[in-house]
Amino acid sequence: MPVKDIVLSLPEDLYLRLEQTAHATKQSLTDVLLRAVRTGSPPNWSAAPSVFQADLAALDRLPDDALWPIARSTHSAIDVELLQELLEKNADDDLTNAEQIELAGLVEAADRFMLRKAHAAALLQWRGHVMPPLAARPQLEELRQTAVVGDVLSPVVEMWEVGR
Repeated sequence: MPVKDIVLSLPEDLYLRLEQTAHATKQSLTDVLLRAVRTGSPPNWSAAPSVFQADLAALDRLPDDALWPIARSTHSAIDVELLQELLEKNADDDLTNAEQIELAGLVEAADRFMLRKAHAAALLQWRGHVMPPLAARPQLEELRQTAVVGDVLSPVVEMWEVGR
């Protein structure tokens, strides 16, 4: 990976804390600084399935007022019912070829919806906005149950829950 050198002025108290951390952990100051920058960077979407990455990357460029409607959005009851119905039929091995295609499309759309929603919320939180308490977010359980991408979404959901 190419490396870019930068010059960065730090307040002395921050520099001393980072230097002390480097010494205490037997790491270079550069390694401690890189970890701090990586940890404090906007949410990373590169671990998401490639089919969703362009959508998630586009969210990074949106202003906050465009992210809020995405973070607050919900699935329509009709879409959720249809998805649930097809999932139940699928569990019983009772889907026609047309229903299998429809189910695959609905699952991908649900995954895209939930990843966009979670990423928008994570971006808003990273940008300094306070997210509503968990009790005010009933969609979080929907997020957990509907999203098929599991491990990709877990860090975002965990961050959303603990209010990082």
